[in-house]
Amino acid sequence: MGPHPTPVAGVREVVEVREASRTFGPVTALDRVSLSVGAGESVGVLGPNGAGKSTLLSLLAGLRTPSSGSVRVAGGNPRSPAVRARLGCTPQSTGLPGTLRVSEVVDFVGGHHRDPVPRRELLERFDLGDLAGKQCGGLSGGQQRRVCVALAFVGRPELVLLDEPTTGLDVTARLALWAAVREFVDGGGTLLLTSHYLEEVEALAQRVVVVDHGRVIAEGTVPEIRGRTSLRRVRFAAGPVPGLASAPGVSEVLAAGDEGRWEVLAADADAFVRELVQRGVGFSELEVAGATLEEAFVALTDAAPAAGRTA
Repeated sequence: MGPHPTPVAGVREVVEVREASRTFGPVTALDRVSLSVGAGESVGVLGPNGAGKSTLLSLLAGLRTPSSGSVRVAGGNPRSPAVRARLGCTPQSTGLPGTLRVSEVVDFVGGHHRDPVPRRELLERFDLGDLAGKQCGGLSGGQQRRVCVALAFVGRPELVLLDEPTTGLDVTARLALWAAVREFVDGGGTLLLTSHYLEEVEALAQRVVVVDHGRVIAEGTVPEIRGRTSLRRVRFAAGPVPGLASAPGVSEVLAAGDEGRWEVLAADADAFVRELVQRGVGFSELEVAGATLEEAFVALTDAAPAAGRTA
């Protein structure tokens, strides 16, 4: 992987991962990963299925230990009770006791903390007030997911780890959860999340870490990650342009001339525009823009070397 990340001057590190590896028999889930997250920072971890995202969060939550290297959270061992009291997390797979009401589950979890968020305040913050009296076993999968995410915030944590927090949620529920998480970050909380929804990372994260095959392959702000690839979106107006998909520099045709509007994804925008000129294509309204986060993510992971993947 690349050079060791340098922490921001004057910012205390809440997460310190140093050359951490984790193996499961012959499979290497994480391979010498280093990562620093400063206090008050929100970081999104992107990667394909089996890239190592969940394994990384399990090390930070103290559920597993690294095979080599080190992991520190809030300056200490994430397996120690003192550190875990300052940590909130929601793993991908969660189980709620089916016979307990939502209010009872919140009270039970809150009872393990010295200064829990009052039940009503927590449920209102996550738009769950109407579920307080319902048994967990009677909730939909999306409702259970929302409750599990809310539980990560009961103990007023310093750091929250969210693994695919809005999987299975509809748009309204997702936006409500985003608002609650933003409130936590705006109040000085530190957030590390994984997500398959790239718009979620753009909405919640100040910084992005791309993981593939157990390694960090890119790290930076959303604009910086976009800039790590040469992909550009080229839009223009023109009549029929036969053979556009095979033109120099073109990676993909996104809009094929409907109503005279064309849009292509180009690895070399300059070469593509030159090709249009050389063909004598009468185009107008030319616009060249950077790739989206999703397009940059796909390009980065497609370029990563092949290796075995795990969780």
